[in-house]
Amino acid sequence: MRYVSTRGQAPVLSFEEAMMTGLARDGGLYVPETIPQMTHAQIAELAGASYEEAAFTIMRPFIGDAFTDDEFRAIIARAYQGFGHDARAPLVQLGANHYLLELFHGPTLAFKDFAMQLIGQLFQASLARSGKKVTIAGATSGDTGSAAIEAFRGLDNVDVFILFPHGRVSEVQRRQMTTPVEDNVHALALDGDFDDCQARVKDMFNHFEFRDAVGLAGVNSINWARVLAQVVYYFTAAVSLGAPHRAVSFTVPTGNFGDIFAGYIAKRMGLPIDQLVVATNQNDILHRALSGQGYVTQGVTPSISPSMDIQVSSNFERALFDAYDRDGGAVAQLMDELKSDGGFQISQGAMQVLSETFASGRASEEETSATIATQFKTNGEILCPHSAVGVKVASELPTSATPMITLATAHPAKFPDAVEAATGTRPPLPNRMADMYERSERVTRVANDLTAIEALINERRRA
Repeated sequence: MRYVSTRGQAPVLSFEEAMMTGLARDGGLYVPETIPQMTHAQIAELAGASYEEAAFTIMRPFIGDAFTDDEFRAIIARAYQGFGHDARAPLVQLGANHYLLELFHGPTLAFKDFAMQLIGQLFQASLARSGKKVTIAGATSGDTGSAAIEAFRGLDNVDVFILFPHGRVSEVQRRQMTTPVEDNVHALALDGDFDDCQARVKDMFNHFEFRDAVGLAGVNSINWARVLAQVVYYFTAAVSLGAPHRAVSFTVPTGNFGDIFAGYIAKRMGLPIDQLVVATNQNDILHRALSGQGYVTQGVTPSISPSMDIQVSSNFERALFDAYDRDGGAVAQLMDELKSDGGFQISQGAMQVLSETFASGRASEEETSATIATQFKTNGEILCPHSAVGVKVASELPTSATPMITLATAHPAKFPDAVEAATGTRPPLPNRMADMYERSERVTRVANDLTAIEALINERRRA
């Protein structure tokens, strides 16, 4: 299995090389050269399998000879042993043909744990074999950072620096990043929004002298291994509802487009998915783009669903790569226009491809709060604001006989203020996190300045 850059000018890499590289040296994102296929019979055989068994079957064709079967099975087992539900990603029924996929039973209570716990084990196995040390730099709108810190805290061969937008994450999200005591993890509160954090991380990767000197590695969803891990729960959820013998649809609360792109990969592999619905909050650049209005940034407005407060959705580049028939030059031109002009128009042919694959919708702040209140009143289900955005968008779609699965991306206790305002009930943290608000915090506030950030990393990282 070989991996190519979405911008067409970087070396072709193996799975392990692409995983350890993160962002391609031409600024693009790595994608598989070809997409492995699963037959209906192979998908049907997933019925009754454990989550770990399904994960091995689905991901194995993508990793090539990076790990033996036994090594990969052990990596998967370690990745998910700390989850709080035996099913890992259980389904809950919300309505007659509407289901919620609970993705918040991992150690940091968010869907990012499915990918980050796996990539942590993959990195550890690879680094133990090579003896190399790496510096992980990541940007987060809230959940990626805590998941990354949880996955890599205490590891000898890894230093972790996570940039998050100062004042724009929930208190629980912040504390999950700032309370770990291990000296290899560093939470950096940046003066700016998530797009600024993401831009500075990309700048570091494109500063090759710094990148090579510190052994920079990335665990944002720019890293293909992150996307790959998320493909698995699309299969397990669909099979639970009758796939491959009937199609299913998914609605995905979406900020950086990685989670919905994983669904696209599942569909490309042969999973019978009818609709893939992108659900955005008031920062609705993806909804506008998929509605034919061009991909044009308009600034970020803080919301009660902060993990979706994004205008530059990195993984959308992977979708554009396929929509433009894998023309790396065309994608590179679009990304140049985004950087210089703040947006770009999508060609008619590419729009047709995207519209055949993705639908979209948006939910306002008021609609999000109302959805939390309604679901609590009618079903007793407490939704986090991001999950509520997905449920709201899904509920507005035309009635269909195809089951709809909305992804519940975070535990409501990560956003207690928004949930309490909507329901009158403050969701408690799990017992293992009950002392979260009493723990001491360790955080460094940084300016939105590449030179200063790089200097801090050079100073703090262990030789």
